[in-house]
Amino acid sequence: MRRARPFRRADACPRQGRRLPLDTRKAITLMFDLAVFGSLFLTLFVIMDPPGITPIFLALTAGRPGKVQKRMAFQAVCVAGGVITVFGLLGHQILNYLHVSVPALMIAGGLLLLLIALDLLTGKTDEPKQTKDVNVALVPLGMPLLAGPGAIVSVILAVQKAHTVTAQVSVWTAILAIHVVLWLVMRYSLVIIRIIKDGGVVLVTRLAGMMLSAIAVQQIINGVTQVVQGS
Repeated sequence: MRRARPFRRADACPRQGRRLPLDTRKAITLMFDLAVFGSLFLTLFVIMDPPGITPIFLALTAGRPGKVQKRMAFQAVCVAGGVITVFGLLGHQILNYLHVSVPALMIAGGLLLLLIALDLLTGKTDEPKQTKDVNVALVPLGMPLLAGPGAIVSVILAVQKAHTVTAQVSVWTAILAIHVVLWLVMRYSLVIIRIIKDGGVVLVTRLAGMMLSAIAVQQIINGVTQVVQGS
């Protein structure tokens, strides 16, 4: 009978220990907002368009060795991530200091994309000089294709609305997640080149030029529309 008391005390410990998983779940919930994460991730997915960037990436990197293409995919994601991070932290300060409005940024990005689209349509990117000397991972892949005005503005607004630590963690997790998706899409799109061969690459280049020109024109229209509505 004397041994009954220690047995009851030991039985009380597991009951207290059962509260730890609940506290852990609460801590995780407090540190992450799934709604904020999902909203920004879906927004950036639509704007950056990982499936749509595949033919453009294949067109711009055609003719390069496989290792170079893989490195350029990683560089493009790093450049985009760096630009997005800088504008997420200092976006409004940079634009205000340069006296640049968001519509002006959209129009400038659209014009740059239109010039690149014309090169793709006319076949100038097939010249050896272009292929060897130009690092398309920086421009136009990193910016403004991936880190374009739409993505920059979305991140600036998301960071501004994130008033709590939980929201901030969710925002930056969404930014990291979309860049991982972009890298995976471009990294494994190189398999397509082995299947479609040189003739298919030329066809993809022309289609990418058409798509890119449409994106550029739409971006310019959106910028001009905002200017007209704001005036």
